[in-house]
Amino acid sequence: MGIISKNKIQKSNQERLSDEALLELVQQRTFRYFRDFAEPNSGMARERNRDTFQNVVTTGGSGFGVMAVIVATERKWITRNEAVIRIKQILSFLSGADRYHGAFAHWIDGNTGKTVPFSKKDNGADLVETSFLFQGLLTARQYFTKRNKDEKWIRETITSLWEQVEWQWFTRGRDVLYWHWSPEHQWKMNLKIEGYNEALITYILAAASPQHAISRDVYDSGWARNDSMKNGRTFYDVQLPLGPDFGGPLFFAHFGFAGLDPRGLKDRFADYGKQNLAHVKINYRYCIDNPSGFKGYGKESWGLSACDYKKRYHEQSPLKDNGTICCSAALASMPYTPKESMAALRYFYEELSSKIFGEYGFTDSFNQTHNWHADSYLAINQGITILMIENYRTGLLWNLFMSDPDIKSGLSRLGFRSPWLTK
Repeated sequence: MGIISKNKIQKSNQERLSDEALLELVQQRTFRYFRDFAEPNSGMARERNRDTFQNVVTTGGSGFGVMAVIVATERKWITRNEAVIRIKQILSFLSGADRYHGAFAHWIDGNTGKTVPFSKKDNGADLVETSFLFQGLLTARQYFTKRNKDEKWIRETITSLWEQVEWQWFTRGRDVLYWHWSPEHQWKMNLKIEGYNEALITYILAAASPQHAISRDVYDSGWARNDSMKNGRTFYDVQLPLGPDFGGPLFFAHFGFAGLDPRGLKDRFADYGKQNLAHVKINYRYCIDNPSGFKGYGKESWGLSACDYKKRYHEQSPLKDNGTICCSAALASMPYTPKESMAALRYFYEELSSKIFGEYGFTDSFNQTHNWHADSYLAINQGITILMIENYRTGLLWNLFMSDPDIKSGLSRLGFRSPWLTK
């Protein structure tokens, strides 16, 4: 009998994992980013694993982190008491952190609660990041429903923070929401939140606010741009209802849908289950077609989204492609394309694990054309991987978020239809 190499033994062990066991392993390992690598004072998610970001926490990534704690509790990776302690720590920090008409900054110093500028003029409110945070917090409000003192405090604190966000104020009296506001620069960034991109959740939360709700006109004129966000063209034999040609980066189909269930979700502009499926299919088929001839693209290696390449963060899509695969792009698409996403997961794990599978799960990205593999982890991409795999497996986060009475009210106000509105 010949000598069997260590690598072959390792690969053999990997191949013995069932689909469920592999999904469990990846989710649990990725959760370490939010459990072990959380910023110690705040409990919030660090932006990324680089020394210059040791105390910089991310608002949107922490919203995903809150939801990941719920997944970990349900899967018995941590106890409910451990989850309560972490969520209380995060809420205590947020209650004392900088806010601007109730909204949070993109980045916050985890020690002081003060805003860390994201860019020169972006040193105040970030409404989209705030919406990703509250997607997580409202999910937690639906999950921590026991009558004990701690869980009651969690619910009451989330409600207090939620009701203080002045969503309507961010319209500037116009029929559109604005992304940023700064005490120093006011509205100088002047970035309208217009569809179609990752920010549908922002408008739904803004309409759901008990105290500061926007009107439907703001949604129709601002977000949907009076039908201008529609596409309707066909790419790779798939008709795309909304958004830019070829769909844009895949995080459009992920970030806002960690809690927002697209299944049967419709308004007069689109069926969002069909929108997301079309978007993912086009991205997948583009990678198979591989018109630029990048090394490694194919049925088992696909997924273009926003991710690291070398020392920069890039937005990858069929129209902006440098050969970099974003690991979370295919993995977070599991609810839409389970067969194709599982093939990518097995390839990433069984063929590339020595290069991209580490302490906190899969690293952010890789580029085989240039023989480059990231050693970085980003909170927002780590988080969405856990959450969308869980929605594929159990629907847990969709079930919690969509059962929130305020969310149902917001969806109804904007003219949405959903099976959740009849429950």
